[in-house]
Amino acid sequence: MSIFVIDEHPLMREAIAALLARMGRPAVELGNIAAAAEAAQAHGTPELICIEPGAANLDGASVIGQLHNQFPDAAIVVLTASTAPDAESRALEAGAQAFLHKSAKSADIAHALQAFLAKGATPDNANAAMPEKLSKRQKQLLNLLDKGMSNRDIAESLQISEHTVKVHLWRLFRRLNVKSRSQASHLARTQGLL
Repeated sequence: MSIFVIDEHPLMREAIAALLARMGRPAVELGNIAAAAEAAQAHGTPELICIEPGAANLDGASVIGQLHNQFPDAAIVVLTASTAPDAESRALEAGAQAFLHKSAKSADIAHALQAFLAKGATPDNANAAMPEKLSKRQKQLLNLLDKGMSNRDIAESLQISEHTVKVHLWRLFRRLNVKSRSQASHLARTQGLL
């Protein structure tokens, strides 16, 4: 398994790769998603993809969707400078598990990435538990999602960071085998998990 860092700007790729290297996780740097298939053959299927999807003025959701279809078991973390108001929701709906701004502190970015690389967060282990065996925190998240709360509102309600909320949601989605907030809420309602 490998980690891909995809950004058309070499300086940003190098910075994220250096951050991952300090965490003991070397990364494969790619300038665009077209190089992902060849990189997977050379370095193995990625477990994590860090991407700036809008760097080439492409539709970010389309790029994320392509990566999600190509590598369905990889966690996709968007690391962007985009300030578009709907960028985060579109990225998450397209298959990203987290949305981080490049202006965040390196420690916050490292913490978020580490959570995706933690042993318990791997795709192979994430679906092992049955939905009825959700943790107290996961049940809280489902209730707050069902109320239509944003990540910021959830973070304030639970007194945790937005980055932590994103990681918890990624793990919850993996456990429930869903891809979006609306799917998680629907499943929770239909399966009596709320």
